Order: sequence, then structure tokens, then C-alpha cells
Amino acid sequence: MAVVQPFCAYRYNPSLAPFDKVLTQPYDKITPAMQEKYYATDPHNLIAIEKGRSNRQDNPQDNVYTRAAASLNAWIGERVIHQDPAPAFYVYAQDYTIPGTALRRTRRGFIGLGKLEDYSAGVIFRHEHTLSGPKADRLELLRHTRTHTGQLFMLYSDTHRQVDGVLEEVQSSLPPVTQLTDEYGVIHSLWLVAEPSRISVIRAAMAEQKLVIADGHHRYETSLNFRNENRSRASKLIPDAAYEFSMMTFINTRSEGLTILPTHRVVSNLRDFSWSAVRRYLEPWFATEVIAFDGPEQRREAAAKFLHHLSSNKSQRAIGVYPAAENGSQAFYILTLRPEADIAQILPGLSPLQRELDVVLLHQGILEPALGITPHAVAAEANLSYEREASLALDAVDRSLAQIAFLLNPVDVDLVVRVATAGEVMPQKSTDFYPKLLSGITMYRIPE
Repeated sequence: MAVVQPFCAYRYNPSLAPFDKVLTQPYDKITPAMQEKYYATDPHNLIAIEKGRSNRQDNPQDNVYTRAAASLNAWIGERVIHQDPAPAFYVYAQDYTIPGTALRRTRRGFIGLGKLEDYSAGVIFRHEHTLSGPKADRLELLRHTRTHTGQLFMLYSDTHRQVDGVLEEVQSSLPPVTQLTDEYGVIHSLWLVAEPSRISVIRAAMAEQKLVIADGHHRYETSLNFRNENRSRASKLIPDAAYEFSMMTFINTRSEGLTILPTHRVVSNLRDFSWSAVRRYLEPWFATEVIAFDGPEQRREAAAKFLHHLSSNKSQRAIGVYPAAENGSQAFYILTLRPEADIAQILPGLSPLQRELDVVLLHQGILEPALGITPHAVAAEANLSYEREASLALDAVDRSLAQIAFLLNPVDVDLVVRVATAGEVMPQKSTDFYPKLLSGITMYRIPE
């Protein structure tokens, strides 16, 4: 069902541009401070293409998009970026430590071209909605550069691990052609898979797969829009045209090393907020474990216990809560759904799959009815902000920057796949696949 094929990637020439000096995090993870750091690191840093500086003098002839295209063309002409001579797939391995732990993992997949499909075709599935602003920006960049520099993170599920076997063979028998450590301590390594026999095995195994977008929904829909523009220009369907494909990294959900982190919710600016009143409202549906403490030393111990119990009670739909001190009392709380609770009553009008999501239980079962935070307020970010690190969410309460923090367990990848392939989507910031795929480690250039 999925059509994948090898390609001649454009890659940085390490003799002219050291990998650790020129590759970047995905564009949507680049803060202004990171942008400035990348610019200062190397004159050939991908930031000039991936997320260039804008200025007040920008005009239709000179702007971030025209400058990106000019830089890319110049670097290719100077051989700072060069194209591999033969089509290949690329083994992509990432060795990393799970944030907040000492646990080390390796995530392995491969980079190739995937044929773009409309969602209605039932081959590629999304698990979240997109916003128009980022897509407009990425489309304008793609129009000018005709180059995919960022990766689409695609999931497939193969219990037989046929492709993984090929990737492991290559990884164990050859040195990597690219290797670097990023600013988060993640080791990124790349190997070429150019042998026709191995390419055939990968293509045949992937032909049976359905694909779920794990990360890169905006980039995927940008690729679709760019494809449709080129189809209109050609006035006919050319199935093997370069614009019919996009660069993707494919990860097997059945392989080791796949990590999804939760995104915690931090609440502020509520009028007449009372944790006691919220507890009373939730009492019929949630059992409450209280982990009280007094003073900084006890807090550290209580926080460790709190996070451990939150993880341990995942199967009971546990949600962690840390409210600001009330009447001098400080405590962490773990809410667990009571066995007798009617989830259909708590979450009316939702599908069974949506009711399995802790983030939906939090938003529609707690935030909206008990705290009055409506979907409109969530979209406007009037009361809600997000933190990946549990410690930062808790610190926001301690520093009086928030009234209450809600901590979640990570969603299982199987549930993500089930939601997506059922044609449903998850709320924004439901998944955080870690680590991110580096931009520029391979690039796919579409000829005019």
C-alpha cells in the first residue's frame, strides 16, 4: 500500500562543513535564541535555509525565501552540499537518554522517499490537525528552494521486523557516513543502503504497510499542496514525477527505542480558583492519593514519590495534580479513575477511542467542567500553557507563575496508531516523539 523508493540525497560535505556545525533541529523547535546560536556556529549552517532571519527591508525580490534559495544554490555550487551518486535508502540511528532518567536507548529507522497520498486514500494517516500559518511559510520556502530539508517522521507496524533486519545488518557491517552529537546529547548516525537486493527487500516489505504521521503534519500537508500545484502546472498526472514524493524517515512501532514523552498542562489566570472545590467536584469519578510534604527537603522526596506513583498507576488512568498551597497545606495529588466510573457519562459524545486518551479525560473531564477552561480558551492559550519537563511544570506552581499543574503519562504508540487509522485525531500536544529528527542530515531536491 505504501510506495517507498531510494533517492540520491544531497548531504553536507564534512570536509567543508562539519556535521555538528551545520545541522539543526526541526524548524518548529528552533527558538529565537537557537536561531542566533546556529547563525554564529558556521556560515554554512542550515539555519539560513531552514529558518532564516527576516528584516524590515524584506521585499518580493529579497526576503527569507529568496535568500534561502540563493544560499542553497551557492553551497551546492561550492560543493559544500553535494549529491550522492547512486540512489539509496539511509539507515538513521539515534542514541539518546530519555529526559529525566538515566535510561539510554537507540531508535533506528530509515530515510527514503514516500509517495504522497491524500488522506482519503487510506494509506497515510494523520493524528492531529494542522494550522494554516506554518503551512503557508513552509510552502513558500519549498516553492523557492524546491528542496525538502526536514524529515517527515512516519510510523509503520511490522511484527516480523523485515526492514529492521536489513538495517541492523548494514549498521553492523559498515561505518557510518554521518555521525554527530547534537545539543541534547543525542548521537545521530547515518549509513547508506545502496545494494539492489537490500533495496528490493525494503521496498517489498513497505508495500504492505500503512503509514501514520508521528511528527511533521505541517510539512506533510505542505508537500501535498506543492504536489497539487505542480500537477496543475503539468496539466496531467505524472505518477513518477519527483514532486509526487517527499523525504520521510520510517520507524517501525515494533522496534526498540521508540519513545513518546507526555506534554504536561500548566494552568494560570483563573478567577476564584479553589482546589478544594475542584476536588469535591471530581470525587464521584476519581479516587485521590495525597502525598503531603512540609519544606524543601520533604518536597524533593514527595515529588519523586509522586512521579513514581503517577507512572505506576498508568493503567488506572492516573493524572497527577500539583496545586498552589491552600491554607498553608502543600501536597501532590494523584487522581485515578474509579473502577465504577462511567466513562461515557464523563466524556459524552466521544468515540470509544477518544475516551481512552488521558489528555481527553483531562481536558473534557476536568479542565472544562471543573475549572471552566473551554476549548476556545485552550485554543487562545488564555489559561493553559505546556511543559515537557515535569520539573518545570511543578516549578511554575512553586514560583507562583501558575495556580495548578496537571501531569500526564505518555500515550502508547499503539493507541496513536489506532486513533489515526480510525480516521480520528488527537488534541494538540498529545504526543512528543523524542528525540527529534535532524534537519539537513539528508535533503531531497526536486528538479524544475
